[in-house]
Amino acid sequence: MSRSEAILDRLHALHPVLIDLSLDRLQVLLAKLGHPERRLPPVIHVAGTNGKGSTCAFLRAIAEAAGQRVHVFTSPHLVRFHERIRLAGTLVEEAVLAAALAEVEAVNDAAPITVFEVIAAVAFLLFGRTPADLLVLEVGLGGRFDATNVIPPPVATAITSISMDHMEFLGDTLAKIAFEKAGIIKPGVPCATGAQDPAALAVVAGCAAAAGAPLLARDRDWSIAPRPGGGLCYADAAGGLDLPPPGLLGPHQADNAGIAVAALRAWGPAWLNGAAIAGGIAAAEWPGRLQRLQGRLAALLPPGWELWLDGGHNAGGGAALAVQAAAWAGRPLHLVVGMKGTKVVADFLRPLLPHAASLWAVAEPGQHLATPVERIVAASGGLARPGPTVAAALAALPRGGAPARVLVCGSLYLAGEVLKGDAGD
Repeated sequence: MSRSEAILDRLHALHPVLIDLSLDRLQVLLAKLGHPERRLPPVIHVAGTNGKGSTCAFLRAIAEAAGQRVHVFTSPHLVRFHERIRLAGTLVEEAVLAAALAEVEAVNDAAPITVFEVIAAVAFLLFGRTPADLLVLEVGLGGRFDATNVIPPPVATAITSISMDHMEFLGDTLAKIAFEKAGIIKPGVPCATGAQDPAALAVVAGCAAAAGAPLLARDRDWSIAPRPGGGLCYADAAGGLDLPPPGLLGPHQADNAGIAVAALRAWGPAWLNGAAIAGGIAAAEWPGRLQRLQGRLAALLPPGWELWLDGGHNAGGGAALAVQAAAWAGRPLHLVVGMKGTKVVADFLRPLLPHAASLWAVAEPGQHLATPVERIVAASGGLARPGPTVAAALAALPRGGAPARVLVCGSLYLAGEVLKGDAGD
């Protein structure tokens, strides 16, 4: 166990629940640390249900294509905790992370606080000490009371697709969830949002109007669409852009790319130009999002087969994957699904089932809060077969006929375990 992991284990004992949405505890800690959140570079704050990480990846890639140094804060991690904090383009090193965790732990002095709040404090401490030109800041959960919402006003906000998820914390209707997400909107700060359910968009628009924040809504203030012959066409009040195909696969990534472009153009830094936007859209990378695997697990499949991985895990994620599954109609598609225990399995599976040649339910031994295989089978109406692990499911797939595709999906925690397994870790 690394030093940083040992500190995080100790911090887990400081608060009785893992998630407790509040700003008070963190604000007290940040005051003791000398308010590092007030010494950040320009911030773009990103909330939403699906697409936050991908939008952050596009934002980072565009800025880096323009030669800018970019901090990034995302969650959760897939393989190593260090993935959550990127300092001026480089993932935080173990020694730097451990020293910052120890510093924050000492200053906190065993006061009740959640681990995510400590992680946010550590990130702000490191971001404030390391020169950079932009901080891309992803909300952990919700927005209004998320730990990231202690920052001074950002230069822009972005709200990606909103759907039903984390209802136990954010509310049981789309409107309630949208209200929590819209809590990152700040007076006078432009907010870019993409394709939304009308109920969610109405709430976001109302919050923006109440705050006097310019709202840049897709198909009203900006648009993005496939370009004949490949790539994308983007347009807003500043003009049009011909863009290459996104580096991230899936029709839904056009929306996330457009949100990133709209947010950056609303801010309008001097370094932003069409070449940087095009280069960043093409270069964006984000593990576990329709990622093709070609390692140890992929080798379990017959020649010519493809193995894909996606962390989609809620109703909106299932719907987005179903669009990609339809585009893959030329080959049989086998689904291998493992989910987190708090998710509504049936809502995720429903749009995917019509596209599945077979369905397998899995739970990896190290998968955090994994849904029992039997529950996934039940939610599928008995269609799913127990894996019960990814490797076992891959070995049991029917081999006859044309080369097929296999999509492993349902949980970011599953995605992390699969990436470890595919690398042979």
